[in-house]
Amino acid sequence: MKALRFSRHAAIAVIAAGTIALTACGSDNAAGTAPATGAATGPKVTGTLTGIGASSTGAAMDAWKAGFAAANPGATVQYSPDGSGAGRKAIIDGSAQFAGSDAYLKDEELAASKAQCGADGAINLPVYISPIAVAFNIPNVTELKLDATTVAKIFRGEIANWNDPAIAALNSGTTLPDLKVTPVNRSDDSGTTTNFTDYLAAAAPEVWTDKSAGIWPASLQGENAKGTSGVVKTVTDTPGAVTYADDSAVGGKLGTASIKVGDEFVKISADAAAKAVEAGSPVSGRSANDVAIKLDRKTTASGAYPVVLVSYHVVCSTYATQETVDLVKSFEHYVVSEAGQQEAADSAKSAPLSASLTEKVNKAIDSIKVKS
Repeated sequence: MKALRFSRHAAIAVIAAGTIALTACGSDNAAGTAPATGAATGPKVTGTLTGIGASSTGAAMDAWKAGFAAANPGATVQYSPDGSGAGRKAIIDGSAQFAGSDAYLKDEELAASKAQCGADGAINLPVYISPIAVAFNIPNVTELKLDATTVAKIFRGEIANWNDPAIAALNSGTTLPDLKVTPVNRSDDSGTTTNFTDYLAAAAPEVWTDKSAGIWPASLQGENAKGTSGVVKTVTDTPGAVTYADDSAVGGKLGTASIKVGDEFVKISADAAAKAVEAGSPVSGRSANDVAIKLDRKTTASGAYPVVLVSYHVVCSTYATQETVDLVKSFEHYVVSEAGQQEAADSAKSAPLSASLTEKVNKAIDSIKVKS
């Protein structure tokens, strides 16, 4: 398969069509259709759009909601950060008009979405690229170097103390305490968990023998907490604890690990995450308007940070009314516009979408239509 080259969030009840009261001005085209430059221009819309999903994109979603409302007075986006799994369930059962998910729809989820979204089902729109931090609370230690095998052993409970020889061998010159390692995982169905376990299963298969999944393996013991904020707070409050979380949520409060890629250790950053996405390829068996990306977790590309998530907005390919179509299109075009991506980068340290990826996503958004 030819690789794509890329450079660079309690469920809310769905708003009934009769209460959306949405207005589009100026043309027969979908409201908010973005020009090729990605500028956030186009006819104004009003109404309420309902989303459910990933908590990892919380800072970016707050920025997008505010920016979209400023550009479209009278338009409101309601978003409940209940987790990626909850979001995908909501778009499938019709209780939300879009989902935020740190994992694209599985084949069986795509098939199930056709009941609500029409014959072509839902489509995955990448809107946010961000590294997942291996974040820890070790007194007087702010940086570590880790490889995939050691990370896998830490989260499987096979490394009990931070001064274990496996960690010490990778961190010459760092004083490591005789302190218990306490892994902390997500308790909810999480796209961040899907991406993290996908990395471990691909890069350390001899240790991480479980398949990638949004639910943490039940056989593994440790602490758990709900949502991105939950795991970060637990680690912040627990000396010796370690977790995996969107880097924007760590915010300098915890230490973070550089990850070994090839012969080098790559420090976490938005640029390094974008380089990892460059090695991605389209997910097979999807429609032309589905922009799901298969990541190469074993990349050896210099400067690439492979513990990365691509967060999606999952939308229907068709909706019941033109009003809903116009509102969904307008918001999604804003999210992937130059202004929307810069707002996300400023608030969440994410990597803006590349020009080529933005073009593909805008084309997919333009394909959304009214059910015939």
